[in-house]
Amino acid sequence: MSVVHWHHRLLTLDDWAALPEDPEHRAEVVEGVLVVAPRPMSFHQLAVTRLGYLLNEQLPESLMALSEAEFVVTELPLTVRVPDVLIAATELVETNPARYAAQDVSLVIEVLSEGTVRTDRVTKFSEYAEVGIEHYWIVDLEDPASMVTYRLVDGEYENFGEHSGKVSLDFEGTPLTLDLDALTTRHAQRP
Repeated sequence: MSVVHWHHRLLTLDDWAALPEDPEHRAEVVEGVLVVAPRPMSFHQLAVTRLGYLLNEQLPESLMALSEAEFVVTELPLTVRVPDVLIAATELVETNPARYAAQDVSLVIEVLSEGTVRTDRVTKFSEYAEVGIEHYWIVDLEDPASMVTYRLVDGEYENFGEHSGKVSLDFEGTPLTLDLDALTTRHAQRP
């Protein structure tokens, strides 16, 4: 286990960028405080990988889905989230930024895992709405797998549907098909 030298103050973006990589843990910064958790288990990681792949297969060339990309929710105090999947403009992704600004992100997807349910459903729900993330989807892998889709309306998220099984959605004029039951199976079907 590594120990990070702590300056006894809230982290800045420079402090965050200087932290060593830790493949065993997942880290975010919330209001200047480093939050560390164990990496999610295999089904979670498989679902995240599949979601990113399925989205990229169906999104227009102008948009790209990324798994575990950092984005700065707020700079003061610093909050950096690393959502399971986010969608940003391909033109920006191709510049290979270290992290994204909230205004660069049009959709965030969080896959619930043990220990993140309250954070994903309450804390991130309000954080993402406050900074104007237009679409927020929450996937629950408990059998049967399900997904709730939210869209920002007048500064607050409205539930735009609760889904299970094979889902057909419209994302910014692009039809998307996701098979939620196949997110954790070995042989997922293509849309």
